[in-house]
This record gives sequence, C-alpha cells and structure tokens, in this order.
Amino acid sequence: MKYFKLPDLGEGLPEAEILEWHIQEGDEVTTDQILVSVETAKAIIEVPSPQSGVIAHLFGEPGDTIHTGEPLLEFAGADETDSGTVVGEIPQAANQLSHQDEFIIGAAPSSRSGQPQTRATPAVRALAKRLNIDLSQLSGSGHNGNITPKDVEQAAYLDKKHGKAEPLRGVRKHMAQAMARSHAEVVPVTITEDADIEHWPKGSDITLRLIQAIASACIAEPAFNTWFDGQSLSRRIHTHIDLGVAVDTDQGLFVPVLRDIGNRTPEDIRDGLNRLRADVKARTIPAQELQGATLTLSNFGTIAGRYASPIVVPPQVAIIGAGVIRQQPVAVKGKLCIHRILPLSLTFDHRALTGGEAARFLLALLRALQE
Repeated sequence: MKYFKLPDLGEGLPEAEILEWHIQEGDEVTTDQILVSVETAKAIIEVPSPQSGVIAHLFGEPGDTIHTGEPLLEFAGADETDSGTVVGEIPQAANQLSHQDEFIIGAAPSSRSGQPQTRATPAVRALAKRLNIDLSQLSGSGHNGNITPKDVEQAAYLDKKHGKAEPLRGVRKHMAQAMARSHAEVVPVTITEDADIEHWPKGSDITLRLIQAIASACIAEPAFNTWFDGQSLSRRIHTHIDLGVAVDTDQGLFVPVLRDIGNRTPEDIRDGLNRLRADVKARTIPAQELQGATLTLSNFGTIAGRYASPIVVPPQVAIIGAGVIRQQPVAVKGKLCIHRILPLSLTFDHRALTGGEAARFLLALLRALQE
C-alpha cells in the first residue's frame, strides 16, 4: 500500500474533518498505531494504521475536510495498491462537551474526488491569493458559475468590515445539511394543542411521560411510526418505535435513538435516556446509536418557547414538540381554574400523512398525557 485512503467510518458517512495528526512525515509507524483523530457528523474517531512503514507524506492539515476514498497519507517505498480499509477496530475518542439537559428540537459541479470544483481564471486566483480569500468558500456570479474579480473583492470587503466567516464544521455542518435536505424534500404542516397536566404528581418525570404518551399515540396511529421514500413514493411502517431524543450541545445538535420504547418499562426507558445523554456528553456515543429513528421528540420547553414548527428529517414523517409548562386559566365545569398546561406542537410530512391522521395522533397523545 502506497496511499492510505480515508475508509468508510460507518453508516456511509461521506467525509471527516482532520482534528489532529498523531504522527509526522518521516515517522516510522506500526500496524494499529493511531495516525489521526478525525471528526465526522456523528463522532470523533481515531484512525489506526493499516500497516507498518515510514510516513512519506500527510494529505491535509487540522481543519481540512477529507472525503471517503481520498488519500490520508502516503507510505514510503510501497506499491500503489490500497484497499481503502482499516485494519482493526476504529475506536471513538472521549471528547468532553458541555450541554444542556435533554433539549430536544428537532451547487457547483463536483470533481472526481467529490469536492466542489472552484472555477476561476489564473488572474482571479492570483487576486484571491493576494487578498487572502479562500476561493472554495465563494459562489461564482460569472458565466457557468465562474468566480469573478468582483466576487473576490466583495469577499475581501466583507472580511475587512465584519471579520472572516467561520465555516461550519462537524456536527453543525451536518445539522445544516440535514435541515436543507428537509426543506427541499418535506411538505411540512404543523398543528398545536394543549395538554392539561394539573393532575400530574409533583416531581413527575416530564420527558418520560412524553415518551410513554408518544408510544401510546403510535399504537393508535401506526402511520406515524413510518419512513417515507419520496423518490419511489413508498412508505415503511415499523413494528418497533425507535424515538430520536435530541440533545443540545455547544458543538451542535445530537439526536441519539431510544430503541423500542413501546416494549420497555418506565425504569428501563429512563436508564436508557440517561446513558444516551452521558455518552453524548462524553462524545463516546457510537454512530449506530444516532441512526435509525422512526420519529423524534423535541422537548425545547426545557429552555423556552410555547409552540414551534419542528423540522421533520427524512425518512421520518413526524416530530413532536413540547413547550414550556405554564399555569393558565382554564374552564372546568363552568368555573375558572388555574391549571398546569403543557403546549404541544406536531409537525408532519403531508406527503405521507393526512390531516385526519395527524389530528387523531395528536388526540391520542393528549389523552395519554391527561390520563
């Protein structure tokens, strides 16, 4: 092997960002020695060496994005063969993150390497170099998407006036891409309601009650526990309810998956939720635990907000939002009372679900919460 290429790091993730090289050019390494730490959209991963040898060249610096199948490094005195795989297990590094408790919200032509191809003349490239402008961050306004001198000068003016733009990386970059995909594909509709939870005992586990109510509503309306394929216009109704429970962190939004919530005890659900939250905090959560949700809970009410229009992420068809619990006046048997009210928002993909199904799901959710 002459070139060691970035392998598939799991779940078909297309790229990773270099965080830190653990070796230098000229170093002699052994099989399974950690070469580099990279960050994918899901986790921080330490990549081991597939063989022993001497490092001739490193491709990329910390902060650079490398796509799957692109060279990471070159071994000295080796042949050209490269299977693109990694020998041994790729462990996930424990990178500490601060977070808030259970916050649950839910171009240019490409080159052969999969990276955007910058279209600019040599003169424009020289101008960009002189003005310290990264052409890969610009969208060309010229013919066929070519970058013009005006594009470069405008970017330099903005940098001087407002400071350099900071490219999104890692989790935030993945979140932005997922939100853009949702906006392009989903036909969202949001309906809202209020659950009267005055009867809940003091100290009730709000998140647990929401999870149990969602499981009950999915039994009443199984169409919500569905994946929808917009290309083939087909849907897959799941037998197990795998709930995405997103956690807000300084690095971005994580959505670990709580499996089979309809067949677990309350104690088991709470223990599983605590484990997922701890793994996200330590940044040790396996990539597979961030995949496969059949619908999502968005408990933004742990911070602020009454109603919302949470984002449905394909292939899911729905997301439930829970706002801040408030004391509100309500009419009970003709008398005005003050009760604790939990505001709910339900966004669904109208390609896959009807308004009637959505209303019935929300009604089942309300009844489960108000029992």
